[in-house]
Amino acid sequence: VLLDCLKPSLPVADFDMEVQEVEKRSGYEARKILFNVSAYSRVPAYLLVPEGEGPFPTVVLMHDHGAHFTIGKEKMVRPFGVEDWTLEDADRWAESSYDKQYVGDYLAANGYVVLAIDALFWGERGRKEGANYNAQEAMASNLMQMGHSWGALVTWDDIRSVEFLTTLPQVDKNRIGAMGFSMGAHRTWMLCAATDMVKAGAAVCWMNTTEHLMTLTNNQSKGGSAYSMLIPGIRNYMDYPHVASIACPKPMLFVNGTKDKLFPIEGVYDAYKIMSDVWSSQQVSENFRTKIYELPHFCSKDIQKDLLDFFNEKLK
Repeated sequence: VLLDCLKPSLPVADFDMEVQEVEKRSGYEARKILFNVSAYSRVPAYLLVPEGEGPFPTVVLMHDHGAHFTIGKEKMVRPFGVEDWTLEDADRWAESSYDKQYVGDYLAANGYVVLAIDALFWGERGRKEGANYNAQEAMASNLMQMGHSWGALVTWDDIRSVEFLTTLPQVDKNRIGAMGFSMGAHRTWMLCAATDMVKAGAAVCWMNTTEHLMTLTNNQSKGGSAYSMLIPGIRNYMDYPHVASIACPKPMLFVNGTKDKLFPIEGVYDAYKIMSDVWSSQQVSENFRTKIYELPHFCSKDIQKDLLDFFNEKLK
């Protein structure tokens, strides 16, 4: 049902990876690459590869929304070979959303291959006319007129990114995880539900039930940013925690904050109960993890340490 609601899938093409630039970092190498994520799109990405002999455990990182479109993959990996304003933009975002730490660099320094791409409308896949919040709705409506949806295209790109990773000699295809914050968390559990190539997922600050999200004060009811995370028709069959539960029995970690105004804590608890029941029903309760922080919408260094510990346990 989920895959039916995501259709049509995108036509595939050979990945045809090209390495554009390389930078040596402490314990790993950062590569700026291009590859074909579909026959429609050749995308820029950052690929981080640890020093030493692989293949390595790997994490595909999904960046957030944040109503901030000038950067995408640069929210997860510190950019290089870019204009000064891009680096300053990325550093400010790392400080405001990720506690002054780039998640991708943190994981790579701890032995993980990392891949981060721009989602459609962000960074180098953004508008040539410049970033514009209201233009998301125009793009979403045009895609719908052509029989697609923005949310589905984001998911197909993420699926194809994992397929790309499985072709790299540095990657252990049996030890691929996924992680994201905010919209990136939505992308994470969507990806984990849609493909078995991902073996474990960690989703920070995006889980709730429709009942608690459809309120006058929640941004999900205002349009705009919601369109990148809406899958047409899916709510006729299941709610968000049910979709995420398709990932069962694989290990999943969900993190939310009590002070997160975007995701009411009552809805978080309701969603966690639904998912917990699913993992319990399959006798794999140990693979379902949740953690609640006394935090707003934020991915702190403590949370990132939780993610690393989780992936070390499940992928190493």
